[in-house]
Amino acid sequence: MRCPTCNQDDDRVIESRALEDGTAIRRRRECNACGRRFTTYERCEGEEVLRVVKKDGRIESFDRRKLVRGLLIACEKRPVPADAIEAAANRVHHHLMAAGEREVPSVRIGELAMDELHRLDQVAYVRYASVYREFKDLAELLGEMRRVLSPAPGSSPPRPPGSL
Repeated sequence: MRCPTCNQDDDRVIESRALEDGTAIRRRRECNACGRRFTTYERCEGEEVLRVVKKDGRIESFDRRKLVRGLLIACEKRPVPADAIEAAANRVHHHLMAAGEREVPSVRIGELAMDELHRLDQVAYVRYASVYREFKDLAELLGEMRRVLSPAPGSSPPRPPGSL
């Protein structure tokens, strides 16, 4: 693995661990040339290629990096660990592969990504939804925020901090 700082390929693995969903291994590495530490992720590449049907009808290969990039942008400056974002992308990809379809509408990928973000961080979810759903005005954005903030049916409303 090449070091992102000095581009040397002489490094050692400091720590390895499986992500919580078991679909990838996270490795902490240290470059023997410059001493920089960096993280890599290792996952099995399946032989089946997943294809994405875009809104305009174009078809392209599924690119997991695009999904991760979108999740990272939504989670920018939020307290969401990189491992959680990687695990969310893994769950979306696993769900798509398990469905058995080889061509998936981009809308489906976006919905799955929003489901994952909804569980991770409400602000990241609203950020992603505002771009993905192409809100036309603030009223649509506020409607989505109200939906996120409203308690689920059968649950009690959130209590203010410090209350019993």
